[in-house]
Amino acid sequence: MSKPEDSHPPRRRSRFAALRGSFFTGLIVVAPIGLTIWLMWTMAGWVDGWVLPLVPQEMRPEHYIGVNVRGIGVLIFLIFTVIVGWLAKGFFGRTFLRIGESIVNRLPFVRTVYSGLKQIAETVLSQSEAKFDRACVIEYPRPGLKAIAFVSSTAKGEVAGMAAPDDPLISVFLPTTPNPTSGFLLFVPQSQLTYLDMSVEDAAKLIISAGLVYPQPKDAKKPKDKSQLNKA
Repeated sequence: MSKPEDSHPPRRRSRFAALRGSFFTGLIVVAPIGLTIWLMWTMAGWVDGWVLPLVPQEMRPEHYIGVNVRGIGVLIFLIFTVIVGWLAKGFFGRTFLRIGESIVNRLPFVRTVYSGLKQIAETVLSQSEAKFDRACVIEYPRPGLKAIAFVSSTAKGEVAGMAAPDDPLISVFLPTTPNPTSGFLLFVPQSQLTYLDMSVEDAAKLIISAGLVYPQPKDAKKPKDKSQLNKA
């Protein structure tokens, strides 16, 4: 017969395992919340650092309350952007914008930078057409290896002329891990694309986590009845 003392070590280990499980469970809950708050706090401070130096000292909140309120620069930026957008829709705003662009177009280096940034902003922020609306898989960097990419649009212009008549080129963005803001622009024949059912957000999570976070599987298709199998 075993002694009563022999049963204590397993209890201690089980209690430690329970505490460890609770710690990791709490970490899973706290880490995303903490990182989100930290990211928002950091971004607000970054925007404040750019906007508040442009605001006169007499118009800043700390001039009246004596406390630097983080996020005021973000609020000022949002209000200013809305006002500029509202003015740009009017007749005088469009006229002033055309005059400003005509002046910028006369400056060699500034013209190139401005036109490129404007085209990127119009493409990314356009509300009339969805961008990166599908995720796909391509063979990269060599045949046999698979990589997740985002479908941008059908190739146009000179690049489109390089495609086969019945197999158009599709421009896709191949992001890097774990930073999806950098990557490669590839033109892939449509026949070599494999579209995924997962959303762009789920594909981005998969890329950022380096394959650790997979999207929740969709509802599995119900198996066919035996009668349907017999009919098939």
